[in-house]
Amino acid sequence: MTSHLPTTPEHRKLKLCLNERQYQVLNSPKRFRVLVAGRRFGKTELALAELLRAAQQPNQLIWYVGPTAGLAKDIVWRRLKSITRPLWAQKPQESERRITLKNGSAIIVKGGFKPDSLRGAGLDFVVLDEAADLKADAWVYSLRPSLADRQGRALFIGTPKGRNHLFNYFEFAQSDPEWESFQFSTQEGGIVQPTELDSAARQMDANIFRQEFEAQFTVIGNYRAYLAFDREANLRELRFEPSQPLIWSIDFNVDPMSMLLMQRIGDNVHVLDEIVVRSNACTTEDACRIFADRTAIYSALVGSIYGSLEVHIYGDASGRQRRTSATATDWTLIRDFFRQFHNGVIQISCRFATANPHVRDRINCVNARLRNKFGEPQLFISPGCKELIRDLEEVCFTTDSTGAATNELNKSDRHRTHMSDALGYYISQIFPLRGFFHKGPLL
Repeated sequence: MTSHLPTTPEHRKLKLCLNERQYQVLNSPKRFRVLVAGRRFGKTELALAELLRAAQQPNQLIWYVGPTAGLAKDIVWRRLKSITRPLWAQKPQESERRITLKNGSAIIVKGGFKPDSLRGAGLDFVVLDEAADLKADAWVYSLRPSLADRQGRALFIGTPKGRNHLFNYFEFAQSDPEWESFQFSTQEGGIVQPTELDSAARQMDANIFRQEFEAQFTVIGNYRAYLAFDREANLRELRFEPSQPLIWSIDFNVDPMSMLLMQRIGDNVHVLDEIVVRSNACTTEDACRIFADRTAIYSALVGSIYGSLEVHIYGDASGRQRRTSATATDWTLIRDFFRQFHNGVIQISCRFATANPHVRDRINCVNARLRNKFGEPQLFISPGCKELIRDLEEVCFTTDSTGAATNELNKSDRHRTHMSDALGYYISQIFPLRGFFHKGPLL
């Protein structure tokens, strides 16, 4: 459905294609509306339509507020300038991200990272985009009072992130006569093909899929990072397969230095063993010696059948810059060590990424291997990997002042997160969730 929102001759030049669900939100007469929708539903297109409709009336002050100024600019600023160009009263002010129209109305794109910066203005309409990632104070103490004198209106848009303040707004809207709430899945947006959603469902943890694509307020509990881990499903006695390469994944932390020994068997990942070195004096060369000693039995077995042991090495991309000596990076030290001491016995291949993935993206990839939407585990761990198991059961996200989960892991226990990081570096590189998490937050 195409909605020609404005009615003046100049506004008729502006067209936005809205689907039936988006138009349902647009057509609501309620003063405050809350839209909870899955990824790629078309939330930005609706936000633009709402901004333009509000700007039809003369002398209106209209804000679009995103979690940060940079994110708000990335999402709507360029597109907003393009579609409003025929209506400009003057060239947009880039520093303030302000567009002033011929009828005296103004649209301003702002970031809500510092709620106090949103105080003062009397507003006629505001869109709060990615509302689950905005601080709760932005609405309660800054934006809601700014709407009071002009009886302004507001639209909250977002994908769930646990049961935080967006959930509270969504529930409140179901009982207050001035409010209305809407909840639509990605599929109902009509942008993402059903086959693509089915593919994503097979890659992703069920809780993450329900949250990101079905727009469900998944209960996160105590904000455990690896919710998909289950001892009964993911722990298994494993054996080294001589015909397959050995995977060595490293978290370049000084104390502890954490390493995993794994193999890929088809689409399954087998975690055979872990190595933890708790010493501030441990160098990269020390780690290589420990690895060679621990895998000597593998080298002997493979050597008697195939020749040299093939080892694929993954790890923290910062190992390219981090120096454990005055002259070489970690990756260079690893290459030099095995050329000098194990040439012909261990054949290494360093396969580090050029940059580390976002923390949540890496964790989502691991959860998807632990258990996809259909309950199928594709990541199996030896019961002897005690530190990794503790990570998967205990690592949590930190929370902000409102009790909502952040994008950062709780590192108050210096022994936690390192082994699961090593796992995540490999999993996220080999089994990435492409295209769905490029913006950053998910829960």
